[in-house]
Amino acid sequence: MIRRQLDILPPLAKRSGVNSEFGLKHFFAVFALCAVFYLVSFYGIEHFRVRQGPWQITFSAGTGAPAIVINQPRLGIRNVKLIFPGATTTRATETIAFDYARAVPFNVPGGQCVFLDTISLPGNVTLQIHGHQIQLLPRALTLDHREQAWKSYAVIPLPAGGN
Repeated sequence: MIRRQLDILPPLAKRSGVNSEFGLKHFFAVFALCAVFYLVSFYGIEHFRVRQGPWQITFSAGTGAPAIVINQPRLGIRNVKLIFPGATTTRATETIAFDYARAVPFNVPGGQCVFLDTISLPGNVTLQIHGHQIQLLPRALTLDHREQAWKSYAVIPLPAGGN
């Protein structure tokens, strides 16, 4: 009986030995599969993150009062104009697309960007311009802590002095 058990052991030991060619094939197959999974996941998440595009704000001095024009085409927000009567600015017309993260606060014409969240575009942009706090959210526009619905082609004058 002991002899029979010993006869069984050598074939099992042979089968359990590591075949380096077999192991390398599996290693590279798993590596390639993981690389493909990673790339598909990365670009899929990145597409989901940026698919709606950034806020586009045009700061203009013009001949009259300074104004900003807000656009976000994918959300259907077009040419929302905020006018700052009584304010002055020396900068020329400039359009900024808030499409990537930056250290805040940073200067924009007439004020500063005090908060910027671009994890999922269009994100959240908060500006302090000519004494007013302007927050751009996909669901609403907030002016001096008062929320209002987005209306394309709206012209909104903001009182001098702000807040």
